[in-house]
Amino acid sequence: MGFLITIVVVVVAVHVYLWWRLVRPATRPGSLPRRVFTWALVVLGALLPLAVAGGRVFGMTFEHVIAWPGYMWLAVMFYLLVFTVALEIPRAVAVLATRRAGRQPAGIDRRVFIARTAATVAGVGALATVGYGVRTALGDPVIERIPVRLPRLDPRMSGLRLAVVSDIHIGPLTGKGHAERIVRMINGLQADVVTIVGDLVDGTVAELGPLAAPLRHLESRYGAYFVTGNHEYYTSNGPQEWIEELNSLGVRSLRNERVEIAHAGAVLDLAGINDLNGTLSEDGPDFEKALGGRDAARPVVLLAHQPVQIRQAAGYGVDLQLSGHTHGGQMAPFNLAVPLQQPVVAGLDKVDGTQIYVTRGAGYWGPPVRVGAPPEITLIELRA
Repeated sequence: MGFLITIVVVVVAVHVYLWWRLVRPATRPGSLPRRVFTWALVVLGALLPLAVAGGRVFGMTFEHVIAWPGYMWLAVMFYLLVFTVALEIPRAVAVLATRRAGRQPAGIDRRVFIARTAATVAGVGALATVGYGVRTALGDPVIERIPVRLPRLDPRMSGLRLAVVSDIHIGPLTGKGHAERIVRMINGLQADVVTIVGDLVDGTVAELGPLAAPLRHLESRYGAYFVTGNHEYYTSNGPQEWIEELNSLGVRSLRNERVEIAHAGAVLDLAGINDLNGTLSEDGPDFEKALGGRDAARPVVLLAHQPVQIRQAAGYGVDLQLSGHTHGGQMAPFNLAVPLQQPVVAGLDKVDGTQIYVTRGAGYWGPPVRVGAPPEITLIELRA
C-alpha cells in the first residue's frame, strides 16, 4: 500500500507541474484547448497507478489491457518532465528579454508565444525520444563480447565462454517471441555455460508459463543456470513455482549453492545466491552456504542479481561476480541515479578488489523504452 501511495503522490506532483508549465501559460482561461489538455492530463495520470499496480489487484488480463497505454504515457510523461525542466533557464531568459524589450506590438502576446514554443519543443522532444526508445527496447539485444582475466584460472580453462542474460522480464507487454529471440541469440553464441541472472518474469507460472517455454531450447555444453532477482519475489506465488518450472525446462536454479564446471581437465566453481528481496520471506542470500568451505585455490564465478551484493562476495574471495538489476539505467538520465543504490551501473568494473560485470539486461520493466541503455546479451570469455 505504501508503494502505491508513493506512486500516486509522485504522479500527481509531476502532472501538476506539467500543467502549470505547459498548459496554463500556453492557453487562455476557460478556452477549449485548456479544458482538453487539462482533462487529458487527468485521465492519463489516472492510468499510471493502474498500469503499475493494477495487475496485482485485478489480475493479468486487466494488466494486458491497461499496461501499454499506461506505461507509454509514463515514458512520455518522464521525458516531458526532463525537457520542461531543461527549458526552465531558456524560458526565464526569454521572459526577461521580453520585459526589457518594453511595449509589445498589438495582437502579439510574447509570453504566450514563449510558453507555446517551450511546450512544443518539450512535446516534440519527448515523443521523439520515446519513439527512439521503443525501437531500441523492442529490437534485438546487443551482443557484448567481454574477455575477463582471472589470475587463479587454470590455463587449461582459458577460453571458457559464459553467456550472461538478465532482466528478461517476461510479462504482460511481452509475447512468446521475446523469449524465443533471446534463446535463438544465446544459442548462436555456442557458449559453454548459460547464466540467467534474475528478473526473468513479472507474473505467475499460470499467467506466463507458455511465454517462458522457449527456455527449454537453450543450448550449452555444461548447462543453464538461474538465480532469483527481486521481481521473482513480487509474484503472488513467490519464486518457488518458477524454480520448479525452470527445472522442468532444463534450467537449474542455484539457491545459495555452487556447482563444479569441469573443462579440459580443470575445474571452476559456479555459485549462485538468492536476491536480497528474499530476506523478507526468509529466503535471502546465504554467502557462507554458497561459498564457504570451498577449495581456495580454485576460481569461483558468482551469480548475484544485484551488483551491491559484491561487497559481501569480495570477503569470500570471489574472482568474478555476474549481475544485472540496473538495466543500465534503462531510460537516461536514470543512469545517473543508479549509483545511489548500486556500485556499478553497467559493464566490467572492480569493487573491493573483486571483478564484476553488470549486464544491462535483455528486456525492460515498465515502459517498453530504452534510451542510452540498449538491451544486451553478454558473452564472457574467461582467460588465464
